[in-house]
Amino acid sequence: MFKTLQNAFKIKEIRQKLVFTFLMVMVIRLGSQLPVPGVNRTFLAQWLAQNTGDAFNLIDSFTGGSLASMSLFALGINPYITSSIIMQLLTIAIPKLEEMQKDGEDGRKKIQNITRYVTIVLALIEGAAMTIGFGGQGLLENPTWYNMAVVVITLTAGSAFLMWIGERITQNGVGNGISIVLLVNIVSRIPDDFYRLYTMFIQNRSVAKGVLAGVIILAVILVTVVFVIVLQDGERRIPVQYSKKLQGRKVVGGQSTHIPMKVNTAGVIPVIFASSLMSFPGVIASLIGKGGGTGVGSKILRALSSGSWCNPKEPVYSLGLLLYIVLVVFFAYFYTSITFNPMEIADNMKKQGGFVPGIRPGRPTTEYLTKILNYIVFIGAIGLIIVCVIPIFFNGVFGANVSFGGTSIIIIVGVVLETLKQIESQMAVRYYKGFLND
Repeated sequence: MFKTLQNAFKIKEIRQKLVFTFLMVMVIRLGSQLPVPGVNRTFLAQWLAQNTGDAFNLIDSFTGGSLASMSLFALGINPYITSSIIMQLLTIAIPKLEEMQKDGEDGRKKIQNITRYVTIVLALIEGAAMTIGFGGQGLLENPTWYNMAVVVITLTAGSAFLMWIGERITQNGVGNGISIVLLVNIVSRIPDDFYRLYTMFIQNRSVAKGVLAGVIILAVILVTVVFVIVLQDGERRIPVQYSKKLQGRKVVGGQSTHIPMKVNTAGVIPVIFASSLMSFPGVIASLIGKGGGTGVGSKILRALSSGSWCNPKEPVYSLGLLLYIVLVVFFAYFYTSITFNPMEIADNMKKQGGFVPGIRPGRPTTEYLTKILNYIVFIGAIGLIIVCVIPIFFNGVFGANVSFGGTSIIIIVGVVLETLKQIESQMAVRYYKGFLND
């Protein structure tokens, strides 16, 4: 990784892109410190400390702590991510959007414009819900309609500005800009998390116990990261052979290739969907001021919160973990089914004279690809569950509550690997251009 960056800085064009990306990162961190006018900046931080494990904590980690401090970027890039997922789902369901996507660059630009508008609408809805829901509970210093409107507009503008920064990074920097914004926010929380782990397990302990705790913490993090790297890069390659055919006086085709089927086909989407769905009841209860109490409803909400799982003193609440696992597996299959179509791939192969060795073209190929896909998706879902359960287990058993959970680690590793691959590809293109010019 370091060698790739070192070589990249030797190339002027890539060096300029890296510098531009770094400057945009500085702008993001600066905006994360600017306060929203008229709010009590300690309210949400105190509220989040009392309500661990729900969707607000996941969102706060994605915003780099901006939500807890109610800064300009409190909503983060989350409205854009949600908007992109919605548009991706609607593209499958609405034929007009599907045709638009197949229209090439013009169609994709139109979909991108629609995604931006949906992002603004979602930011307005999320900002209004949070402002109205928490405004009377202590979030606003003076909960008038004017102050509420100012806060909502400020939060929406901050989210829109982050979206603009992400697009500029994609165009003028390195990597996917939206992913870079998300990565920067998550990584910014890691120093505080390490300090929290230090104070809990190492500080004021004997040298032997402190060293042992430090080694265990680093080992767990290292093993998790290595496992995520294997999970992200793992793929099953389906061999494809193209038959030879005569065009004029030339024989074309006959080459061998493969269909790469990634183990983690759906990425981090199943985890986000499952976490959001299980946290939704608790979010609604908190916004309407019904999050406390000791009744049956409150116990159900606790069971749905990951902060209550794997606690040896209250094992009954870990039943929510079983529901979480089922949802992760379900969304892994669901999201893969709408993004990967074995029938379409088999038809395209048949039209181009391609076939899987030992499998007849057409329906047998579709059935073969579906069988392999179902097996791979299940393996990928199990891998996601393992990565996500590790931090939950240590939080429940040892109280090691940190923001970089399984979801964050998957995002960090995935974005870093993808960005490095893009830098390497740009370096390769540059070398090819130099060779041709010579």
